Amino acid sequence: MAVQETQPSPIVTAFFDSATGTVSYLVADPISGRAAIIDSVLDFNAAAGRTSTRSADLIIDHVRKHDFRIDWHLETHVHADHLSAAVYLKEKLGGQIAIGEQVRIVQSVFREVFNTEDEFVADGQQFDHLFRDGEHFRIGTLEAEAIHTPGHTPACLTYLIGATAFVGDTLFMPDYGTARCDFPGGDARTLYRSIHRIFQLPAETTLYMCHDYRPGGRPAMWQATVGKERAENIHIHDGISEEAFVIMRANRDKTLDMPALILPAVQVNMRAGHLPPAEKNGIHYLKIPLNRF
Repeated sequence: MAVQETQPSPIVTAFFDSATGTVSYLVADPISGRAAIIDSVLDFNAAAGRTSTRSADLIIDHVRKHDFRIDWHLETHVHADHLSAAVYLKEKLGGQIAIGEQVRIVQSVFREVFNTEDEFVADGQQFDHLFRDGEHFRIGTLEAEAIHTPGHTPACLTYLIGATAFVGDTLFMPDYGTARCDFPGGDARTLYRSIHRIFQLPAETTLYMCHDYRPGGRPAMWQATVGKERAENIHIHDGISEEAFVIMRANRDKTLDMPALILPAVQVNMRAGHLPPAEKNGIHYLKIPLNRF
């Protein structure tokens, strides 16, 4: 795991969804025009049970305006707070949908939770590609690496692209801290060790967050450096021991409500963004398991 110093810097464009606090990214190679979309959002009105593509269409407009060509739709993990628009974006722009290979663990857990149809197989086949830890790939001339950083979920990945890293929910801005670890398969001790893998990158490495919840009402922010996180992160700055972090995370997680969209989001996102199969009347349904959590 090393930052590639000699290649050109990627062109990074952020798209912030205020409804879910999610930041999606378009990461483009300035030489070839090849690009990847990271953690896209399918808008969802839970009260009406209606999806829309406003957020994804903003990305499409930007891609077409700059004549980028999409190679990848990269998911950092199976999100619990928004639905993925990867399927819609692939239909419009091409490219492969990818996630970490440990998604199989997440699928196995939630296949039981949602009592999925018999045809649903928890082997990751819903995705076009499953990354191994340390696997290298390319976005045009840009070299990239998938780094397994579990703890928030078993399947979390960080994507290292040049001197930039896209950390998903593993880290937040320094004034907000770190991801919760109380979802099925989450583990605070594992998260601590994953974050310290990220902290081994050079201090100047730019980190891009998947979410920002604007503590204190400040403007949304999603970019920091390894050095800034190590110096200022309120949960895990240099000097915080693993035991202290685990105790803090356990106590904090007990105070948190479940994300508002976790039940619809997970059953869509574990399918790579596909909706559950339509029933005989042609309508897709999402399940709400009562008294399960």
